[in-house]
Amino acid sequence: MRPDPRPALFLDRDGVLNEDPGYVHRWEDFRWIPGAREAVAAFNAAGWWVFVVTNQSGVGRGYYTEADVRALHDQMGRSLAEVGGRIDAFYYCPDHPDAAEEAYRHPDPPDRKPNPGMLLKAMADWPVDAARSLMVGDKPGDVEAGERAGVRALKFEGGDLMAFLAEELERA
Repeated sequence: MRPDPRPALFLDRDGVLNEDPGYVHRWEDFRWIPGAREAVAAFNAAGWWVFVVTNQSGVGRGYYTEADVRALHDQMGRSLAEVGGRIDAFYYCPDHPDAAEEAYRHPDPPDRKPNPGMLLKAMADWPVDAARSLMVGDKPGDVEAGERAGVRALKFEGGDLMAFLAEELERA
């Protein structure tokens, strides 16, 4: 039996959950944004699904592998568990129009933001109440992907993610 729909917090990864010096794919290079772990745990406690939706063109460009992405996401999950948080599912898009590897080359990848594919997949996989859900990203394409998926979207300009989302939690 499928549980009742509930709101989802869709989060871009680089620049929202972690600092973004470019193509982060190793735990030793990963740095949490202030308040990111606490925000995830707070939305978990409030009964929201929490999903990561991240473009990972570094895979298609040959900088790192999908196994590297999955290993980093596993480590993020372990780190979040230390503060009582969890990501319900990670969605990533390794495709890019200019990918070095043909398997990842696509003129307009449906999952690559600003396309809404990753959000739509999450909503197909999980019982999501889209009308009460929220997408948070640091780029206009993240906001566009959320809006195209029928989800309200906010642009995170940096700082403390928990402070940025505190009002959203109160509203929920």
